[in-house]
Amino acid sequence: MSGFVEKPEPVQVPGLTHLHTGKVRDLYRNEAGDLVMVASDRISAFDWVLPTEIPDKGRVLTRLSLWWFDQLADLVPNHVLSTELPPGAPADWEGRTLICTSLRMVEVECVARGYLTGSGLVEYEATRTVCGIGLPEGLVNGSELPGAIFTPATKAAVGEHDENVSYEDVAREVGVETAALLRQTTLDVYRRARDIAHQRGIILADTKFEFGFETAEDGTERLIIADEVLTPDSSRFWPAATWEPGRAQPSYDKQFVRDWLTSPASGWDRASETPPPALPQEIVDATRAKYIEAFEVLTGTNWA
Repeated sequence: MSGFVEKPEPVQVPGLTHLHTGKVRDLYRNEAGDLVMVASDRISAFDWVLPTEIPDKGRVLTRLSLWWFDQLADLVPNHVLSTELPPGAPADWEGRTLICTSLRMVEVECVARGYLTGSGLVEYEATRTVCGIGLPEGLVNGSELPGAIFTPATKAAVGEHDENVSYEDVAREVGVETAALLRQTTLDVYRRARDIAHQRGIILADTKFEFGFETAEDGTERLIIADEVLTPDSSRFWPAATWEPGRAQPSYDKQFVRDWLTSPASGWDRASETPPPALPQEIVDATRAKYIEAFEVLTGTNWA
């Protein structure tokens, strides 16, 4: 069992109805029916939301998502309506709050992979496939794939694993036309982001997106990209200069947290039901610095 070490009480704001507390984001609905999405500084690892926060993480995720939405605007519209704080919201929501269109969400994690690692590597080593897609022999941890592939997963509740599924499973779940649209849009967005990241010396190994449908007054629907996009929480970013297939790659994410939790220094047994301990300050500082470095390298702008 896993989940929150200690689930936070939602902030109460006049005019906002709290809908959900996720691993990182708190979701509200305003009186106009729009969603209010607040990115916290919470961090998760091994399906646990940890008791220690990473300062500025929520703002990094929000600013980086907004930057990427701009880079992708000609490929797919996004759900952001405004970045203004709702009336009565606490001051510390500044910079990590988005007012968003309410969508009919697609219950599929849309994952694109250009390199072999993570759950894809585990499946490949067992079957030479990922989500039913056959791959050549001889690939290792960190290998570049012959081409980007769409490897969807089911959405899991907090504390549970997303489960990889085949494209055929998605087509049965959402329909053939929607599945084809999800696959094509996911791969188009991945390729655009991969090329932008490459220009900045970063490999985008894989990433996941969430999509929903917006319904017009005439009843027609259009696909919208939602939630966060191309952040260190939703993507694997590797420094291109140190990429070396056959081993785990250095990454712009929470690897400092994972490494400490699985080290003797933490005293934590991942296989137990015991919640993980608080993070030491040096791990917090190193993780914060890595998130900010990812923002600065990708956007070409200073964080401060």
